[in-house]
Amino acid sequence: MEWKPYTDQARNWFETLRDRICAEFEAIEREAGSDASFEFTPWDRDTDDGTEGGGGVRGVMKGKVFEKVGVNVSTVSGEFAPQFAGTINGASVEQPGFTATGISLVAHMANPHVPAVHMNTRFLTTQSAWFGGGADLNPPIEYDEDTEAFHARFRAACAAHNPTYYDRFKKWADDYFFIPHRNVARGVGGIFYDHLECADDAQFQRNFAFTRDVGEAFLDSFPHIVRKRMGQEFSEEEKRQQLEWRGRYVEFNLVYDRGTLFGLKTGGNIDAILMSLPPEVTWS
Repeated sequence: MEWKPYTDQARNWFETLRDRICAEFEAIEREAGSDASFEFTPWDRDTDDGTEGGGGVRGVMKGKVFEKVGVNVSTVSGEFAPQFAGTINGASVEQPGFTATGISLVAHMANPHVPAVHMNTRFLTTQSAWFGGGADLNPPIEYDEDTEAFHARFRAACAAHNPTYYDRFKKWADDYFFIPHRNVARGVGGIFYDHLECADDAQFQRNFAFTRDVGEAFLDSFPHIVRKRMGQEFSEEEKRQQLEWRGRYVEFNLVYDRGTLFGLKTGGNIDAILMSLPPEVTWS
């Protein structure tokens, strides 16, 4: 099956979602009296043989509310290195070719009462084709009502497609976003899914619709939480708590995160791959 038209459909959606998210985040900055805006930097993927490898656009904003937020969209293609190919669904040393398109977002907030957040959705093709992604909330100071509101929106998105999705994908997020060497969760979870296979057009359309709804759920839920918390006063102790909590976030992303590893192993843009790291962090 020729997957390029499907890759193009997914890429167009990810770019549209990027534009809507960035506009919403800039609107929040305006509400806080800031003129901060995203700076967008295009990049091309280097390949060993000089062939076209695709690329992407890295968007970063540093403002009054969003201490640092990165929203990246990329579409890349090529061949996996032999030692990495066998770890990817549908790839092998004999058939290492791939294409990947996706959006990745991480926001670190100035106010410790506002949770950090991660969201990523993607479409990959090897000898197989599939969607993956999800979103998870990472508050330094947890509010049960925010956690419930975030989960409720993703629960509804999942229920519209499959009654088993939310329980399955919530558990997957709980298991995945965990720091074994600390024996703690990275945050309060969300959903995480992978390998929603697309063997034909019908499966692509079904899983693409779900992936779009994951993006819509993020856009519906997270800005509401930001607006609710961004004006709260905070103490030096609460800021210290946030900076120390960020250290756990860094540890997870550098030691365990599959997306970080995928980007590094496929010749991605280093600044885009590591945009998930916070601008300021401490370890006790």
